[in-house]
Amino acid sequence: MNFDQSQALFRRAAAVIPGGIYGHTTPAATVPGAVPYFAAEGFGCRYRDVDGNVFIDFMGGYGPLVLGYHHPEVEAAAHAARQLGAAFNHPTPLLVELAEKLTQRIDFADWAVFAKNGADLTNWSIMVAREVTGRPKILKIRGAYHGTAAWCTPGHGGLIPSDRVDIADFPFNDITALEALFAQHRGQVAGLILTPFHHPAFADSVLPTPEFVAACNRLCREHGALQILDDVRCGFRLTADGSHSLYGYKPDLAIYCKALANGHPISACVGRASHKAAASRVFLTGSYWSDPAPMAAALATLDIIAREQIPQRLALLGQRFVDGFLALGKKHGVDLIASGPPAMPYLRVKDDPSFMRTQALCTAIVAQGVFIHPHHNWFISAAMTEADIDEALRRIGIAFDSLPTTPHFAS
Repeated sequence: MNFDQSQALFRRAAAVIPGGIYGHTTPAATVPGAVPYFAAEGFGCRYRDVDGNVFIDFMGGYGPLVLGYHHPEVEAAAHAARQLGAAFNHPTPLLVELAEKLTQRIDFADWAVFAKNGADLTNWSIMVAREVTGRPKILKIRGAYHGTAAWCTPGHGGLIPSDRVDIADFPFNDITALEALFAQHRGQVAGLILTPFHHPAFADSVLPTPEFVAACNRLCREHGALQILDDVRCGFRLTADGSHSLYGYKPDLAIYCKALANGHPISACVGRASHKAAASRVFLTGSYWSDPAPMAAALATLDIIAREQIPQRLALLGQRFVDGFLALGKKHGVDLIASGPPAMPYLRVKDDPSFMRTQALCTAIVAQGVFIHPHHNWFISAAMTEADIDEALRRIGIAFDSLPTTPHFAS
């Protein structure tokens, strides 16, 4: 597989852009030199890179493309809204319609606000928790990703010690550690922010135990702290009404983004009526946050997700993929570990602490035209068919055949 155009563009990018490509799309986070760096176009569950290589896409833009590229109903809705204008002086009626849709869809939601990215609203949500409680402390899961703000960024540059003075973290599913933090900071905890399940980079995904979910609900209630569910990655992908209903969380606030509008830029935070007045006092705005086209796309996407039972379809397709992938590993004598729900699976090579063997396997699979990530969970697309899954598995089988000749697998 040829990546000459990707490499040439990256050299130009590196001359004028810090890092060339930054953030989660940096090639440094994958297998540099073995994956495409720049995309050209997408269609259904596949995309083409600037070198003309076509991939069956198991990342979907790192989550947003739940229905696949260019879903006709979503694009028609967005196009119709775009024809009327963008960035008006005022919101359009779509703002109200989308807030009504979310409050009807999500059982605990009495109000909704909108921004562009998940991080816009994870940041805002902890301010709301502090406004509600008058307290400073925020508890979070160790290693969880909530955005790029100083209080939570996984990066190391530009930080000062005071950025995280009021942030405390604990291991996922560790009830004892969570109880200890609530006790240590009694009367000071404004909120607990957590993802529905733990999906860190460079590690297996971990599902919540029922006991942990119950403890989160109980401790927030007993200590008067807000429970903030960061459903940015999972929301509307595991269920049609938010992931809290799947696992039993009782959030006060929840943030949605990636699957909300099938790739159009919009995020949402919903909350309970008891916190509505405080939320209104926490300033929230952005020049493009009322853009009508993404709101129209979100309305269409939410309708499709419910009407076509997309979460159930993603689970079935994902299970087919995971089962087939594991069977291929067993056939070729490569022990694999699968984690996460089938709609958002992650597989890696077992006993591979350096990830070198996982990266080699990923490289071989990408070379066969199947795009996966060696260190990040994957996303099943509703644009996939059973035939697409089987085609991907056939190509992965060819990749396994090539492993004895690749570094870290060669005998």
